[in-house]
Amino acid sequence: MQADFFGWLGNTLGLIIHYIIEFFSGLFNMLSNAGGNFVDGMSRALGMDTSIISIITLIVGLLFLYSAVRAFMRASIIVGIIWLMLGLWLLSWVVH
Repeated sequence: MQADFFGWLGNTLGLIIHYIIEFFSGLFNMLSNAGGNFVDGMSRALGMDTSIISIITLIVGLLFLYSAVRAFMRASIIVGIIWLMLGLWLLSWVVH
């Protein structure tokens, strides 16, 4: 009787752990596919490559443009123009 109970308990716990692992595997697979589709769509819309270097360059270029906007809001025209030119120059490499 005890052997049957512990066999059933082990089987039940194994199934529960299996379903939990399958759930998280499916969830992370779905998130990975969503992220990949987002990067592919953004790359197609901008006309750029999907490499990690291109994505990092895009992010740095956008940060330069953000710095330019902040400099213009502080009424620092020269620094704003420098950040704006750097950002546009960097983004012109990435976007075709």
